Amino acid sequence: MFVWLTQYLVEIHTGFRVLQYLTLRAIFGVLTALGVSLILGPWLIRTLRQHQIGQSIRTDGPKSHLSKSGTPTMGGALILVSIIVSALLWSDLTNHYVWITVLVTAGFGAIGWVDDYRKVVQRNSRGLPARWKYLWQSVVAILAASMLYMATSTGVENTLFFPFFKNLTITLGLFYIVFSYFVIVGTSNAVNLTDGLDGLAILPTVLIGGALGVFAYAGGNVVYAEYLQIPYVIGAGELIVFCGAMVGAGLGFLWFNTYPAQVFMGDVGSLALGASLGVMAVIVRQELVLFIMGGIFVAETLSVIMQVASYKLTGRRIFRMAPLHHHYELKGWPEPRIIVRFWIITVILVLVALSTLKIR
Repeated sequence: MFVWLTQYLVEIHTGFRVLQYLTLRAIFGVLTALGVSLILGPWLIRTLRQHQIGQSIRTDGPKSHLSKSGTPTMGGALILVSIIVSALLWSDLTNHYVWITVLVTAGFGAIGWVDDYRKVVQRNSRGLPARWKYLWQSVVAILAASMLYMATSTGVENTLFFPFFKNLTITLGLFYIVFSYFVIVGTSNAVNLTDGLDGLAILPTVLIGGALGVFAYAGGNVVYAEYLQIPYVIGAGELIVFCGAMVGAGLGFLWFNTYPAQVFMGDVGSLALGASLGVMAVIVRQELVLFIMGGIFVAETLSVIMQVASYKLTGRRIFRMAPLHHHYELKGWPEPRIIVRFWIITVILVLVALSTLKIR
């Protein structure tokens, strides 16, 4: 919005031209989303408590979680409002990548909201049935992937690039839609599985979102992209504003979600955040780099797959409980130790991923 207003404001004073700079708008995006989160957070928590929208705790899980029963949930709505408001204020709204990312974030957020509403408000333990959840996730993801495919103009947009290798690429063609679908839906559900401890999922999301902002800025600038030998995607640089909004909203939510949490994000937050990371990685052509950065999300997902497969095939469990963070809880690790160590691992993985900008 402010990009559009700047066209008129510069006629009043040329100093308003700074609002056209991408990096400055990204910074303002961080601060705006952070401010919205911190201002609306206390009101949202009070409202959720008044309406008794609290988390139900599984009795077969770690006993330390029983004290969290009744903690307000569906707080992910705060993250989504903060991200979308900030992104729409500071982004160039003529950029189709911005609208596709907003569509995916809002779409997956709506799916998560329905799931949370049925579980918490309607007291339906099943929530949104899995088949319907995956159906609507598929609809949104395939729609977004199809829109991106139809918008390709240079051929770079539907090519798979391998990190650390200068000339190793695969042209995906129509398979781009299928591949993008799996990245978006897979990342969404991976973040959802990780969201089980106070602050465990949100800070890795913030770190990865910030790193994707770096890739978007570099990949959207023809000079930087050529120098770093990364794919140049016309218009992708604008996503740094959305990434900034995600960072600000995530930090604002972490203010209330840090151990011991005052509010949980619920599926409305985790599904949306994961999907937005996935679609941005698809746009900037860094899907495999996302796989590196999101190593914690990958490990959590694999632990569930391995646990289910092992139990069905052999009748034995590999882990004491899945996802992985519950395994360490049952081993006796204090919750803050698990959280911080997973954060540290994510910092390391993000740094490794950022090194792919130069190591080729």
